[in-house]
Amino acid sequence: MKQKLILLSTFIVLGISEAFGCTNLIVGKKASTDGSVIVSYSADSYGMFGELYHYKAATYPQGAMRDVYEWDTGKYLGQIPEARQTYNVIGNINEFQLTIGETTFGGRHELVDTTGIIDYGSLIYITLQRARTAREAIRVMTDLVQQYGYYSSGESFSIADPNEAWVLEMIGKGPGVCGAVWVAVRIPDDCISAHANQSRIHQFDMNDKENCLYSSDVISFAREKGYFDGLNKDFSFAKAYNPLDFGGRRACEARVWSFFNRYTTRGEEFLPYILGQTDEPMPLYLKPSKQLSVADIQNMMRDHYEGTPLDITNDIGAGPWASPYRPSPLSFNVDGVAYFNERPISTQQPAFVFVSQMRANLANAIGGVFWFTLDDANTSAFTPIYCCTDRVPDSFAPNGADGNTFSWDNAWWLFNWVSNMVYPRYTALIDDIRRAQDETEGNYLKMQPAVEETAAYLMESDPELAKEYLVNYSLQMAAHTTHYWKKLGEYLIVKHNDQVVHREENGKFMYNRYGRQAAPIRPGFPKAFLEKYVEATGDRYKTPQE
Repeated sequence: MKQKLILLSTFIVLGISEAFGCTNLIVGKKASTDGSVIVSYSADSYGMFGELYHYKAATYPQGAMRDVYEWDTGKYLGQIPEARQTYNVIGNINEFQLTIGETTFGGRHELVDTTGIIDYGSLIYITLQRARTAREAIRVMTDLVQQYGYYSSGESFSIADPNEAWVLEMIGKGPGVCGAVWVAVRIPDDCISAHANQSRIHQFDMNDKENCLYSSDVISFAREKGYFDGLNKDFSFAKAYNPLDFGGRRACEARVWSFFNRYTTRGEEFLPYILGQTDEPMPLYLKPSKQLSVADIQNMMRDHYEGTPLDITNDIGAGPWASPYRPSPLSFNVDGVAYFNERPISTQQPAFVFVSQMRANLANAIGGVFWFTLDDANTSAFTPIYCCTDRVPDSFAPNGADGNTFSWDNAWWLFNWVSNMVYPRYTALIDDIRRAQDETEGNYLKMQPAVEETAAYLMESDPELAKEYLVNYSLQMAAHTTHYWKKLGEYLIVKHNDQVVHREENGKFMYNRYGRQAAPIRPGFPKAFLEKYVEATGDRYKTPQE
């Protein structure tokens, strides 16, 4: 009975965890190959439509007010005074290369303040319009919730500029209590970090004001609420405000582990924590085993635990074509017993994914590149959008499309169209996707030095012309990616129509000597699956011997 209760509790925990699916990866400037600070983010939310947001720079008159709407639902929350001057924001980066991402950890439900005006999404985009640096952003964010109330549950924020990256963790104080308790820790330049829907800041150095910031009551409030009663030096923000449970460990911390496992030497050391054999948490940050590139982080956002003990491509749930995807919900119940599926970084349902590249050695307009894609990063391609971009590419804007309205001109729908061809027959089609990604993203990365050299040359005599050059380049590449993926979808549906493979030669589908399409290849099920098939069905399909 006790075991059953534990399993049912696990079922409930995982059901809650599935509401949050975002992942942030962080790379310090000395941990990257080119001196970039890098932050990635997956807006991983069931049912959210993907688009590239834009907020133009503006000057407002004294007394102007701003309406605040909850990012997740569109619910009106209230008004706050508008800033006199706001900055250009494209996606989650602004014109000064400041980038902000997030993952929701939820935490103690009794600390949510439903009377607050500022939700976590509004907090991100309002701050990007008002701050120039990561430190300034932390001040703006914490001041906003202190003054107007924090509407959301617990959040971890990645906040980065060309010089430094921080993790800020925040949670409210309960209904009707304005403000939040919070702590922010700077990630060392030579380290990498990550967070994925579980609070990750434990002990922090309260005397290191250069690398650690916090609310004055972050510990005293925990004592007041009965969340902590030890010495200040032993205080853990994560343990006080987001106690670890099975879902937080296996569905959330495991994604951080996957990043550390691939790019540090300590993955095996931390595996027992992920498997529940120890409660000793992983550090907030680690030194990587090599310097990481933008391409490394793009590919990490496509991770499904492949080649690790959490790999899900080899069991029956993977189907004939070794799929690393599982349908939601990830928790399920059979005969009163609760079960779960692994929850990797890459899933089928993101609205968008980005990898933000910030460089201090270049002018802001050139240094900030927002590598952006819609839907699932694993089956789509990242497009470079420079942070000076002051308009949204047509295919990255809704333009009449939404989650219920399909459009052939909309990139989110085209990426979904292609990905949903791939999911049912993953290993049969994924190599075609990888070739397409290598061609598009590979070309963008190869073109980047020449594009930026041209922009730098123009910047010397005409900064506005240089910016317009980068804006036009970003718009053209977005159009190119969208067109390419539409052609890719047309190619895939011809090549793999009716579960066969149409023959190709020199990049073209083949015809026989009479002008008809060549006889297709009929690969059938993969050999490994056929063996499982026979084992499961016994002699039912065995051909009788004549």
